[in-house]
Amino acid sequence: MKSAKKKSFLLLCIVFFFWYAQYIYIPYQTPYLAAINLSTNVIGIVVSAYGLSQLFLRLPVGLLANVKEKHKIFIMLGAFFAGIASVIRIIEPNGTGFLIGNIISGFASAMWISFMVLFLGFYPKSKKGYATSLIIMVNNLGVFLAFLTSTLLYDYIHMVGICLLSCLSGLVAFILAIKLKYPEKIHHDFNYHLLFSALCNRKLLFFSFLALIQQGIQMSTTMSFTNQILSDLGGSASLIGISSMVYMLSSVLFAKLAASKWINLLSITGWVIFSFLLLALYCILVPQVSYIYIILLLQIIPGIGTGILFSFLNFEAMVDVPSYARSAAMGLFQAIYALGMTLFPIIVGVISLQWSMTMAYFSLAGIAIIAAILSIIYWIKFKSDIG
Repeated sequence: MKSAKKKSFLLLCIVFFFWYAQYIYIPYQTPYLAAINLSTNVIGIVVSAYGLSQLFLRLPVGLLANVKEKHKIFIMLGAFFAGIASVIRIIEPNGTGFLIGNIISGFASAMWISFMVLFLGFYPKSKKGYATSLIIMVNNLGVFLAFLTSTLLYDYIHMVGICLLSCLSGLVAFILAIKLKYPEKIHHDFNYHLLFSALCNRKLLFFSFLALIQQGIQMSTTMSFTNQILSDLGGSASLIGISSMVYMLSSVLFAKLAASKWINLLSITGWVIFSFLLLALYCILVPQVSYIYIILLLQIIPGIGTGILFSFLNFEAMVDVPSYARSAAMGLFQAIYALGMTLFPIIVGVISLQWSMTMAYFSLAGIAIIAAILSIIYWIKFKSDIG
């Protein structure tokens, strides 16, 4: 175990700088776009562009990585695109620049498949759950420190300066990626019939669908329109940053919990159902609260969704996938949840424009409740199948 940690340390460093580059501008993206007079539905399209490119690229990247075993190249490309995306935002600091930048950032995140597969290759099968929680924790830590940086500096260096830091972090990740070493051989011979059968696994598809809901709610609330709600309530740039930091700090802490023995306080079933119900409560309360500091407190709830729920959905989706199909299955998993990241912000933008932001958030609450109900039904059926 100590050997695995030592060998995988460089990759964890790359993960940190990669996600730092990808998310440092996020707390201020929606308020910034609103300040330059973009409507909520246009903002929704700009935000969803990040998921759109992932939707189309993640499965092909997974298949290509599965066949060619070129994870290091994909990781280098991811770091490169993460930095270039913010170069575009600096050159064109308007709606068009952010739209193109988010598409390129989506290209970068599509390479996350190789980060995950390569990292899990350092650990034995018995430790895959621990390894999944560990890499997601470092992912969240990078995002948290990115949010902390933007909160402290945004009033002084503004959006252009924040995007410059994103470029520099992407460059650091790229340089570190050049030095990456592979673990034991993770590529296996396979035929396409076996691969197709593995990708049709019911468990993989079901938990990918639940991840679609979780990631869609996260992208359309915590990562975007919740910040706009805070801004409309008179929240300063610093408060918006603190809000995002509360969310990410709770994500880091709950991801750490998911990698510890304390997670056994509830079963996986219990955590998934409980987390979705909490997300529903979050979506009900946030648009109705008129006090900024209560919203700050509520930001802990989606942290549970990112730190615990997403870790479990990721692990459960992949646990029965044979090793020869792991890259392709990870690509399918990430492509499916990218659909939620693409559609949900657009839906929230349209509903809020036609009716209200409250109605948009209530719709998301209803979807989260449906996810909890589907989880209950799935596990009841699963128990009956094995009984």
